[in-house]
Amino acid sequence: MKDYIEERVLQISAYIIENNATVRQAAKHFGISKSTAHKDATERLELINPALAAETRKILNINKSERHIRGGMATKEKYRVSVHPMTDHLLVGHGRKSKNI
Repeated sequence: MKDYIEERVLQISAYIIENNATVRQAAKHFGISKSTAHKDATERLELINPALAAETRKILNINKSERHIRGGMATKEKYRVSVHPMTDHLLVGHGRKSKNI
């Protein structure tokens, strides 16, 4: 494995552990795809440092068990109903639909 890949794998693992980050957050932080971040945090890390891989896996497993909750919160926020202060229109889903009240 090339040195720069090993360095990235260790950096991603440290980021996930320090920030309790998801694979998506780590990928965005390092400017790589989610697939690459996941492969780095699981397969490649296991080859480089099995102990660190186990610690990272704990965080990833927690994130995986909580993802349905985060998804539900995101959906709830997306379809949150509010009233526009200037027009008194009912705004649904960030203003995509409006209805006079």
